[in-house]
Amino acid sequence: MDYTIYKELSKVALGEKKADVVFKNANVINVFTEEIIKADIAIVNETIVGVGEYLGKIEIDLSGKYVSPGFIDNHLHLESTLVLPGELICEAAKWGTTTFIVDPHESANVSGCDGIDFILDQTEDVPANVYVMMPSCVPATSLDDNGYNLTAAEMKHYVNNPRVLGLGEVMDYNSVITANPEMMEKLDLFKNKIKDGHAPYLSDKDLTAYCLAGIVTDHECCDFEYALKERRAGMTILVREGSAAKNLESIVSGLIKSNLDTDGFCFCTDDKHIEEIKKEGHISYNVKKSIALGLNPIKAIKMASINAAKCYHLDRIGAIAPGYQADMVILNDLDALEICDVYHKGYRIDNNLKAKPKKCPTALKNTIHIGEFHKSSLVMELRQGESDVIQMMGSQILTKHIKAVLPGDKVFKPNKEFDKIAVIARHKNSGKVGVAAISGFGIENGAIATSFSHDSHNIIVVGDNDEDMESAVKELVKIGGGYTIVEGGEVVGILPLTIMGLMSDAGYEKVNETLHCMIQKAHAMGVAANVEPFISLSFMALAVIPEIRITARGIYDVVHSKLI
Repeated sequence: MDYTIYKELSKVALGEKKADVVFKNANVINVFTEEIIKADIAIVNETIVGVGEYLGKIEIDLSGKYVSPGFIDNHLHLESTLVLPGELICEAAKWGTTTFIVDPHESANVSGCDGIDFILDQTEDVPANVYVMMPSCVPATSLDDNGYNLTAAEMKHYVNNPRVLGLGEVMDYNSVITANPEMMEKLDLFKNKIKDGHAPYLSDKDLTAYCLAGIVTDHECCDFEYALKERRAGMTILVREGSAAKNLESIVSGLIKSNLDTDGFCFCTDDKHIEEIKKEGHISYNVKKSIALGLNPIKAIKMASINAAKCYHLDRIGAIAPGYQADMVILNDLDALEICDVYHKGYRIDNNLKAKPKKCPTALKNTIHIGEFHKSSLVMELRQGESDVIQMMGSQILTKHIKAVLPGDKVFKPNKEFDKIAVIARHKNSGKVGVAAISGFGIENGAIATSFSHDSHNIIVVGDNDEDMESAVKELVKIGGGYTIVEGGEVVGILPLTIMGLMSDAGYEKVNETLHCMIQKAHAMGVAANVEPFISLSFMALAVIPEIRITARGIYDVVHSKLI
């Protein structure tokens, strides 16, 4: 802190001058000692200068209320909310999330540095602290057909940006453990900064080598057993609860049962639709659900605040204490986590707050380039005997690799048990199309397609007949990317995502309304109740999550790192 500024603030801390604002008689949640202390909170500008007995030019009585540090989302992709970044930030901030650690690898896979710059620019002036992790794997693997190859040389431009905290989730763990020179160059570039992981179900030896490279977090733990293994290796576990991947109950229940210290655990959403945020909250939902499972409320709040801040070296964020930024959540009730007000840098966040949209560069609105495409590209010939099938796993983004005798005579004909899924390369008019059978999705008499498919964001389509699948893809090209649903030859739902095929600038009210109707329609067409149709579909192309995926080059066995 600048000495001149400190000299003035210290007079308030010593009680010699009135603070700008004092919150009186608060039940202050102390995340250092895990106590609740009745005290006043004195604030000057954006800084907490004292917790004790203070007088202020403005005084706000908080008798009976609790004050928590602002919540932190340790890992999320703003693009996954489908709206402009500022809209997501404003909505989530109302639920107490005042710090966001963003990985813009969705934008980078489509538009490279222009996509990263778009995310930085769109989050420059928002009512929250927004930091960025530099995407590490663009493309995710060497077999991905994405729109850009982000090299270490290009990353150097961002290393000293004060809003760039480190290296984003390192998904290509094979490149790490085999010491691939390009990956080693990226890791070395960020050797003095935090490096996020993405390491689902590695063997003990592979995980050891992965951690040895300096990677210190992971959000891909789907159960407590694997989280415990990673924690024993020194990793910080980011407990994820998003729209598709819901891992909180297993991990938090394991924490409670084992009585394990929660200091190495934080919260993240990863990918969460704005519809769900408006309905149930953001990181506040993670905290509330953890409390409902039986976790001590203060420990849950620590996971959402100081634990996260320490992990990412955010020295003056995450606590109600002298010298910390005045990011606070005022609670009417601690156990129910009933939010009264939220403050960022000492200023109350208006519940009617709306984001101020920024113009999107024209180049980011012309990103669908699939070349010629016809339903003949979707024909899947059958071999004698059993075929490889992707089996979905409900509320998880993991899949099972199963073998099954598929219906059809020489070519696969989907039925109620097995749908067809395909990925069409959309960046360079290559004409590549990969086709597979999938179980557990359940759509009947129609198809769903989207240009939002992790992480290369090619077009992915699922359906029970080639005609509707073709129509869904062509409609997607027509609208410039987004979501489409076709039923019985008729287009029955569209959500244009014209910014990189990932986001809409139509406003979240319109997006939310359209998405709600399309989700209902998808379930009415047979999509399983425990499957979020669009986010779940988008993950079926991500070739770094076990066990099996579909890419534009064909079926990929993640476990054995090979195309089938």
